[in-house]
Amino acid sequence: MAARSKARKRAFQILFEADQRGISVQNVLADWIRHSRSDDRQPPVNEYTMQLVEGYAEHVARIDELIATYAVDWDLDRMPVADRNIVRLGAYELIWEDGTPDAVAIDEAVQLAKEFSTDESPAFVNGLLGRFKELKPGLRREEK
Repeated sequence: MAARSKARKRAFQILFEADQRGISVQNVLADWIRHSRSDDRQPPVNEYTMQLVEGYAEHVARIDELIATYAVDWDLDRMPVADRNIVRLGAYELIWEDGTPDAVAIDEAVQLAKEFSTDESPAFVNGLLGRFKELKPGLRREEK
């Protein structure tokens, strides 16, 4: 698995854990970093994982607003936890990470959905992130 794919997978796991525990992604990230430094069995948290998690945290309100607006027939809180966090991460990378090609951000999110969610999830993730890609220039506005 490529380094950036591993970084995305770990970032997703951090977002998922934070969502499940009801705490901030920054706290979970700090826990993961601390554990990796104190336990040789834990792999280190790489720079790109940190960049994704911190970037998501910076735009969390806008990302959730976009998902709530464009996820047809899905309330954010009723969406499967894995799907919600895959879309959150994919939306951040698609909209704010200029170094990642749009197709890569979407494909990587779809791959996470295939690995961690239901059979219907890859199509859902692909469709929602595809919509964000179409609307991308207007989505990047500053949060309120």
